[in-house]
Amino acid sequence: MRICPYCDFNVYKAKGADSAALVDALIADMARWRAVTGPRTLASIHFGGGTPSLMEARDIARILETAETLWGLAPEAELGLEANPAERSCLADIVSAGINRLSVGMQSLDDAALARLGRDHDARAGLEALEIARSLVARVSADLIYAREDQSLDGWKGELSTVLALGIDHLSAYQLTIEDGTAFARQVKRGTLVPPPEDLAADMFTATQDLTRAAGLEAYEISNHARADAHRSRHNRLYWTGGDWIGIGPGAHGRIGSHAGGGRIVHAAPMRPADYIAASQQPLSELEHLSALEEAQERVLMGLRIAEGLDRTRLKSLTGHDVDEEAAASLLADGLIAMDASGVRLTTQGRLYADRVANLLAP
Repeated sequence: MRICPYCDFNVYKAKGADSAALVDALIADMARWRAVTGPRTLASIHFGGGTPSLMEARDIARILETAETLWGLAPEAELGLEANPAERSCLADIVSAGINRLSVGMQSLDDAALARLGRDHDARAGLEALEIARSLVARVSADLIYAREDQSLDGWKGELSTVLALGIDHLSAYQLTIEDGTAFARQVKRGTLVPPPEDLAADMFTATQDLTRAAGLEAYEISNHARADAHRSRHNRLYWTGGDWIGIGPGAHGRIGSHAGGGRIVHAAPMRPADYIAASQQPLSELEHLSALEEAQERVLMGLRIAEGLDRTRLKSLTGHDVDEEAAASLLADGLIAMDASGVRLTTQGRLYADRVANLLAP
């Protein structure tokens, strides 16, 4: 397994001998979290970050069965997994283990670009994986990356149009960002990688909105497009709307509760697998509480990503804070947001500057 040069997830190269111990630790960690959450019903489970399709199907089944025993699953629970096209031969077994939604990490239809991204598959394998996934489950996402080095606007339109022509029901189109600590960040610093100019990246974003809309996919979030509500990612929506989730695995993060309910619990698991495995045998530690202000800031940053925007009434009831009124007035005048007493959302133009707008609005 190669680590992609753009990836800032907590990723380690697989060591076969560690696999069984890690799965045992995941199971133990789930039991620790059950003591914290009490009786709850799970709306979703997502196997993501790194390459979860490398996990054995029997281990996926064991994790799902344990989760159902500890908490119970909602009748329409989303059980999703991020799949690497190079592991496409394993998809049938993964679905048999209980997975009902697959995100296929195609990333590009350009073989040279895939090599540059450090991917271990080619365009043909990506298309094959997407076809296999769609034959196995009703809910499938095609995942692509744009604004890559040397990528032209026409080149991106061509790749995107090819995928949309397949009649997919969900697309995640992510603009490549250079994250600190990644191989790409080091290459940018050395001058061996030159990201596209901001105006070209903005044109690619706009083209993405136009082409997906024409194909019948609604942009329900900055980077996510779905044909209908049934195809939207229910799991990711929990992040965007400030729901509760627990993070299982090395480096995983969790959020539970709200300031109005006594404080929002924050937890980050140990980063190194060996440390995580050791910690799983101990009671949960390092549980912290966000301040009301920190919680409000998180909710603004995440809530503005979705099409319906941020619920100001809920924000105030949970945290006691509202958006920055002075910044909101300026952004409203600039046509970057639409706002009333109950909510605020990004306009079409505002979506081009989503992170900047959110940082300005955060209290």
